[in-house]
Order: sequence, then structure tokens, then C-alpha cells
Amino acid sequence: MSEQTIHAPYGPLPRGGVVRPITRWGEPVMHRPQQPVTDYDAELARLVADMVETMYAADGVGLAACQIGVDKAVFVFDCPDESGTRTVGVVCNPALTLPEGKDRQLDESDEGCLSYPGAFVECARPDQATVTGTGLDGQPVEFTGTGMLARCLQHETDHTRGTVFGDRLATKQRKRLQKAMERAAGDYPPDWPAA
Repeated sequence: MSEQTIHAPYGPLPRGGVVRPITRWGEPVMHRPQQPVTDYDAELARLVADMVETMYAADGVGLAACQIGVDKAVFVFDCPDESGTRTVGVVCNPALTLPEGKDRQLDESDEGCLSYPGAFVECARPDQATVTGTGLDGQPVEFTGTGMLARCLQHETDHTRGTVFGDRLATKQRKRLQKAMERAAGDYPPDWPAA
């Protein structure tokens, strides 16, 4: 990650975890709503540290627990907004708020997913998003983003609801995405990025 300005309103991401293999689309945990986080304990802290290390090892900007096979509604992120400022955070039990009416502008940028590696296609999403939830300590957190950060907050919240971004695509776009993933498959063995 480059040395942009880092915005960490609730402190730095926990480090020192273990890089785990990334769970792929098609696994049941990826396609069902995740269990709410109820215990803010050492087990959750270890899980989140593993998620952070896995996200960085895979060169991602966000990662949900289901993406390492864990059925918990939590995600981590380290993602730039449209100004280039990187925001980092942990969100348990996320709730998403999107602009409505005249404030709603769509961004049709490319989107990808670490659980469908090597493939990107355009996916229209609102260009601003706010996520609320709780942090690692169980206290309320709130993040608002524009640009890639808005996309990341929506994408990761979707994961906690059992939605992958392919579910949001028209059939033609989804086929393009699948072909791109199949072309790149040799670069992403089943135990990636833990290998």
C-alpha cells in the first residue's frame, strides 16, 4: 500500500494474524446472510487480525469473514476514497445507508472480488455510502465514503448479507466476469493467498 494519508477514526487495524485461504463463490457460506457478532472477545480479535493479514496478502481493499469461511457479519477494509485518502476500519453487523432521489448518482466503475479472483467488470453502484455498526470493542462506528471507498463499503456489507457482486450483474456481464475469472484461475490456486 502506498503512503497516502490514512484516516483511522477508530484506531489502526489489528495485525499479527495468520493469512488464510480465501473462500470462493459457490461455497454455501458465501451465499447466505451471516450470523450477527454478539461476543466482542479474544476470538473475534483473532479472526479480525487474520482477516486483515489475508486482505493485505491478497492485495485487497476489503474482506468479509465469509471470505475466509467464517459465518460472522464482520468486515475489514483499507481503501482509498475519491481524494486518495485511505480509510481503515472494522465493522461488525453493518447497516448501509445510500443516497436517494436527486442525491443518488451511480458510479459504473469496474468491480472485482477476492473470492472470484482475477476478474473485473463494470457494476453500477451509488457513488456515496455510509455504513454503521460496531467496532472490535462493541462500540458504535460509522464510515462514509466516496469513490472506491463507497463501492467497498457496499460490496463488503453485501457479503455479510450473503450477496456477491455477481448477483447484481446482468447475465451478459456475469458471463464476461466468469470468463475473466477462468482465464486467471491458474494464478490463484485453491489455497491462495496462504500458499
